[in-house]
Amino acid sequence: MGNCLRPVESSSLDKNSSHLSLENYTWNYSYDDDDDSYKLLEDYHILDSAAPCHSCNLLDDSSLPFFILASVLGILASGAVLYALFRSLFHWQLCPSWPILAQLAVGSTLFSIVVPILAPGLNSTHSTILCSLGYGVWYSSAFAQALLIGCHACLGPKLGTGQIRGLTLGLTVGVWGAALLLGLPITLATDTSYGLCTLEYSRGLGALHSTHAAVCFCIFILLPLGLLGAKGLKKALDRGPGPSINVLWVWFIFWWPHGMVLGFDSLVRAKVLLLPTCMAQQILDVMLHLAEALAMLHCVVSPLLVALFCHQATRASLPSLPLPARRSSHPDTFEGKSSLSSHLST
Repeated sequence: MGNCLRPVESSSLDKNSSHLSLENYTWNYSYDDDDDSYKLLEDYHILDSAAPCHSCNLLDDSSLPFFILASVLGILASGAVLYALFRSLFHWQLCPSWPILAQLAVGSTLFSIVVPILAPGLNSTHSTILCSLGYGVWYSSAFAQALLIGCHACLGPKLGTGQIRGLTLGLTVGVWGAALLLGLPITLATDTSYGLCTLEYSRGLGALHSTHAAVCFCIFILLPLGLLGAKGLKKALDRGPGPSINVLWVWFIFWWPHGMVLGFDSLVRAKVLLLPTCMAQQILDVMLHLAEALAMLHCVVSPLLVALFCHQATRASLPSLPLPARRSSHPDTFEGKSSLSSHLST
């Protein structure tokens, strides 16, 4: 990220300085007849831009414990939520559209699994194919979670009542298929450098990075803003409540800065926006690293948001259900108790 990924040694700078070519500099000599003197006009802008601008890499080898901790906590939290959903614990299967919520936990699990692949400090495990797979799963799982939250906000009641047959299956195939396609550009633009998984900006891959930045901006920025706008418009026109806003929307807080900063960085690399100083470039690089670290933390928070949403939904729906319906949500538990009691009686 930024102008340099690794610090440049002073010896290499000294060696390169002896081979500095002045062919690209413009020297303009003008002769003044009055004082018979030459005036040397230098292009200070080119000379200033030739100076190296070194940024501090926050996510270097020292950040490996952060990657490992986020991965372990994310896997444990997502696994616990998936176990609670599929084992009918806490009446969570009464939660509206719980299969969609389970897919959010699956997406968080996939993200947590590939975090160590992209972690710095594990140089021996990095290969181009593994890095491409890691970045592909990294962003595809994030795109899928964002699309699932958007679909849940718009289709939550229909998914819960089962009015449309096969809607959940079709939605699952469509969302994950679209997420894989949206993650394809970043998968193709990944390479390894100095044992690190990096994004390759050379070899004519600028179009892939611009496409990836545009996708991130649309999914992480425009999608929640569009849903909020649709809700406000429908409420203003008195045409229904619109998309539902719940605790799951906290997920976008972790990815919104990443989509914003990545889009800005793409404009800078395409020279649509020009940074005036080296300090501005360094600040942009630091913001990229901070946004990536914040986005990584979603794998720990996302399953907790799913658990909180299911707890709130089932707590609101349980008092309105008759007693047989409540018992039916725990078939395994009651069957286990009945079999145990019959065994003891014999």
